[in-house]
Amino acid sequence: MDPATIIGIGLALGGILLAIILEGSSPMSVILPAPMVLVIVGTLGAALAGSRMADMGAVVQALIKAFTGKAVKPGATIDVVVSLAERARREGLLALEDAAKDVEDQFLRDGLQAAIDGTDPEDLREMLLAKIEVKKGTDKVGAKFFNDAGGFAPTVGIIGTVVSLVHVLENLSEPDKLGHMIAAAFVATLWGLLAANIICLPIANRLKRLSETECAQMELVVEGLMAVQAGANPRLVAQRLRSLVPEEKAKAGAAA
Repeated sequence: MDPATIIGIGLALGGILLAIILEGSSPMSVILPAPMVLVIVGTLGAALAGSRMADMGAVVQALIKAFTGKAVKPGATIDVVVSLAERARREGLLALEDAAKDVEDQFLRDGLQAAIDGTDPEDLREMLLAKIEVKKGTDKVGAKFFNDAGGFAPTVGIIGTVVSLVHVLENLSEPDKLGHMIAAAFVATLWGLLAANIICLPIANRLKRLSETECAQMELVVEGLMAVQAGANPRLVAQRLRSLVPEEKAKAGAAA
């Protein structure tokens, strides 16, 4: 698991709490149920209104993935493809049928099986690239939801502040309570900004980044499979695939 999201959100929230404490206030002064409920429920409702109910399963999965997604290891995949190329060049493509069952990468396994079954190279490439496009579209669902939520949250927070200020104006006859009520009114704006910039938008960006790296990995697999199917020299296959990823990533993946 790549802990970047957990660490980043934790650091941001920790910095905010530390600032509150250094100001001489208490963190409990901003933990008020009413504005928190308004911002959370209002933001989720607004984001849901711009989506489909059928998308909610993908959104939940995307949220889990944002915190538990694993780092892609290009070097490890390259080593697998090169070993397949060596065996295919030595024994023929049909000899890879048993090896295909042991390949962990589902995309690579499916593509390899299609190649073994005699799929035309151009048809195989088009099929694999189509799968990548479908994945990109699926990944956009979760990222869009959280990006939309990040846009709505500050406005919902302002709505909460306006609602609270209306309540303040209703109680002008009690000046001794106005300071506390006005301070509490702005807590909704704080939670709206916090939800957008510390939680929703970072999660959306994380999902986009994961999708980019995973799709780049799939594109690398496509190039490798084309070379394996063509019976290319394994050494040239390795050089070709390693040229498609940053050197440090290729080395890190191979060492993992």
